[in-house]
Amino acid sequence: MNYRDALAWLFGRQTFGIKLGLENTQRLLEACGRPQDKLRFLHVAGTNGKGSTSVMMDSILRAAGHRSALYTSPHLLDFRERFRVNGQMIPESSVAEGLTLLRDVADGWEQDPTFFELATVLAAWWFAREAVEFVVWETGLGGRIDATNVVTPVVSVITPIGLDHQMWLGSTLAEIAGEKAGIIKARAPVVSAPQETAAAEVLEAMAAATGTAISFVTQPWTDGPLGLTGSYQRWNAALACAALRAAGLVVEKSAEQAGLRDLAWPARFQRVGAHLVLDGAHNPEAVAVLVATWREVFGPTKARLIFGALRDKDSTALLQLLRSIADQVWLVPVAGVRGASVEALRPAAQAAGFPAVYTSTIGEVLAGERSDRAPMLVTGSLFLAAEVLARLEGSARPWPSSQ
Repeated sequence: MNYRDALAWLFGRQTFGIKLGLENTQRLLEACGRPQDKLRFLHVAGTNGKGSTSVMMDSILRAAGHRSALYTSPHLLDFRERFRVNGQMIPESSVAEGLTLLRDVADGWEQDPTFFELATVLAAWWFAREAVEFVVWETGLGGRIDATNVVTPVVSVITPIGLDHQMWLGSTLAEIAGEKAGIIKARAPVVSAPQETAAAEVLEAMAAATGTAISFVTQPWTDGPLGLTGSYQRWNAALACAALRAAGLVVEKSAEQAGLRDLAWPARFQRVGAHLVLDGAHNPEAVAVLVATWREVFGPTKARLIFGALRDKDSTALLQLLRSIADQVWLVPVAGVRGASVEALRPAAQAAGFPAVYTSTIGEVLAGERSDRAPMLVTGSLFLAAEVLARLEGSARPWPSSQ
């Protein structure tokens, strides 16, 4: 298969949905020669801040001279964003080669592998070929039976845990924490962000059961400028640095400072020009952090809020939090079958107390003439942020982001 044929085949696997479990991933890895055995993983789970913390660890490792790989999800504009070695995305030719191999391996299986299982094995296969020193390895959903949980890491990293993906992970914080804690392994130290008591107790119990040490970050990183906006990112930075130390890596302070200064991560309070902010916050904890960051940056200035979300999100709760920084909201649909319609979002906006509620499309909002210069905030979904970035860059609508 060439690159486009390979992507068409892979994205066709989305019809199999999300399947939590490790059997297919393990079977694919065996067929590929167990590439995971050649790699050292820093495994990252949590609800919020996984991507930011992962990118920070990767950036510090590269600043310290290590050959580092980064696996994250979802992508925003280009599928290849998920796979990076020394900051560079996987070549199209390697995607085509790896997916052709996996297609042939899985041909005729009774249980077809899913999109995320295939992407995860593609990552391990390519990273092993590239002979990287360390892999920063972000989970998709959960941890215990997430496709990434087929490795024995040198450190397990847990970012803040909150309520999200309850359909798959459980309805309480303790249940969700139990799934996230599934990445904890014997003899691999655990480093966690500060957690709510219910989540912390679950993590501590899992660490004790596996006979490994767990530590919690107690203060934010304050040793220099940070490439990402918001005081909460300094907690992510502290977690990233603590995780590297727990893995036994000695990083000079100058490399730590350079790595945390010289990084970017799209759709995380991303400033586009003087009047547009993109943030992919899609659960209450993330939106609460977004609201706090807005106030840090813009003070009492209200946002021109553009909001779209997926159907399985609690849009009322999200909009209630956003109401404190916006008096009016433009509801827009999120492209794709999982997106909530503006008709479905309107009652949520009204319940949140917005005195002015408008409906539009993201294209119309971005193209509209504005008499005011109020800063514009686009939030509610990473998929919506991806659509905005695609429009601003004049590129075609991105391949579906999937999990």
